[in-house]
Amino acid sequence: MRVKGVAGAPNVILHAWLETELTTILAALPAPPAQPEAERRTMWERWQAGLTVTFTLPEHLPPLRLLLVLDNLSGHKTPSLVLWLVEHGVMPLYTPLSGSWLNMAESIQRILARRALEGQTPATPEDIMRWLEDTARGWNADPTPFVWGGKRYLRRQRSRQRHHHPLGGSGACARRPVHRRSTVLDQWRRSCHVTH
Repeated sequence: MRVKGVAGAPNVILHAWLETELTTILAALPAPPAQPEAERRTMWERWQAGLTVTFTLPEHLPPLRLLLVLDNLSGHKTPSLVLWLVEHGVMPLYTPLSGSWLNMAESIQRILARRALEGQTPATPEDIMRWLEDTARGWNADPTPFVWGGKRYLRRQRSRQRHHHPLGGSGACARRPVHRRSTVLDQWRRSCHVTH
């Protein structure tokens, strides 16, 4: 987890920090394998296939080295940031609107803020920033891995199957079956039922 406490986060500060952190991450990665230009383009295009938010890929592309999941905010789509990312082999992928739950960073931020601030009474903004940075260092010393569809997900699935009845695909459940009202169409179907 990489954290930097700041008093404000306009794009000029956020993008500069993000570029510095990504440069460090990319430098630690193994060198990309040699690829023909067509193969590189195919890799980039594969990640854009099916996305609702895409951008025009430049004529010459570097090897794709990293996927970066970002919130779907206009500040994350500025031409200067997107061009910098592409030039460095980083493919930005944006979560859908109202889909911040797809971005694991949102979960980590909630955990980090709770651990850093619970039971504390800050006197200055610097206190909050220091506590958040210290908590991030503690997390990095013994990180908790996040897994999509892990044990908790499987427990929830089993619980739903045993005790819950889904409500129209909404994600909501009832503890007992919800009886449907008989509609005119249901009555017509029953009246048309022919037994052999």
